[in-house]
Amino acid sequence: MAVIAFIGLGQMGSPMAGNLLKQGHKLHVFDINQGAIARLVEKGAQAATSPAAATEGAEFVITMLPNGDLVRSVLFGEQGVCQSLSPQALVIDMSTIHPLQTDQLIAAMSEKGFSMMDVPVGRTSDHAVAGTLLLLAGGTSAQIERATPVLMAMGNELIPAGGPGMGIRVKLINNYMSIALNALSAEAAVLCEALGLSFDVALKVMNGTPAGKGHFTTTWPNKVLKGDVSPAFMIDLAHKDLGIALDVANQLHVPMPLGAASREVYNQARASGRGREDWTALLEQVRNSAGLAMKQKM
Repeated sequence: MAVIAFIGLGQMGSPMAGNLLKQGHKLHVFDINQGAIARLVEKGAQAATSPAAATEGAEFVITMLPNGDLVRSVLFGEQGVCQSLSPQALVIDMSTIHPLQTDQLIAAMSEKGFSMMDVPVGRTSDHAVAGTLLLLAGGTSAQIERATPVLMAMGNELIPAGGPGMGIRVKLINNYMSIALNALSAEAAVLCEALGLSFDVALKVMNGTPAGKGHFTTTWPNKVLKGDVSPAFMIDLAHKDLGIALDVANQLHVPMPLGAASREVYNQARASGRGREDWTALLEQVRNSAGLAMKQKM
């Protein structure tokens, strides 16, 4: 069993640390919340008075903090991790922070001769309690292999995301899409209600279509990601149907700002001559707008 310093005992960090204790790891814990420390001490953890004190003798240092500035302070500040970190130890940041900050922190740690990887988590605090988090591991193969036994005490699925810094990148993309879809889904649900349509009926339909399943796993792999934009459902027709939905919503006084914004992307695709291409070609339209047309395909 490993000696682990765990820094950051919030809603996610506390149950994650608790699961490490359940698996028999020796835990040194630090947080500004003394109550959170006390609850883990009751379960067998050892309290520390600073990040540096928690790190003494640790084989792994795990940080689970609200933002990148706090991670930097914990690592490099007065009484920070680097004051007592062994060059043989592995630092694992599991916080959700800005990916460019992650890059900077990993580079700064490397310059000091320390090893650091990022492993943000997916799912919720309930999964943290149950030990069934999704672990998005950004690190070298050696780092991931070394960390896996410790990480799997906190989760039940580990996805290697690539090198250091790639874990937070995939977490960012996942959260971006989930959060934006939440708002778009709310627009669709309210339009259901305004039209007098049973939500249960809509739910049953969308459970079997890209609306509910998502394009990443349905339409894209079979069309645009294969380089095939021959029309199964044309952009022109998608634009027409979206226009009808927005017109109905307008007449019913249902605000649809995300739907209106998405129509502009379809407008751009049609203006670029893609109107008779498959609707999945919208991916290529956005790639071109981002200046990625000449770079390697996905």
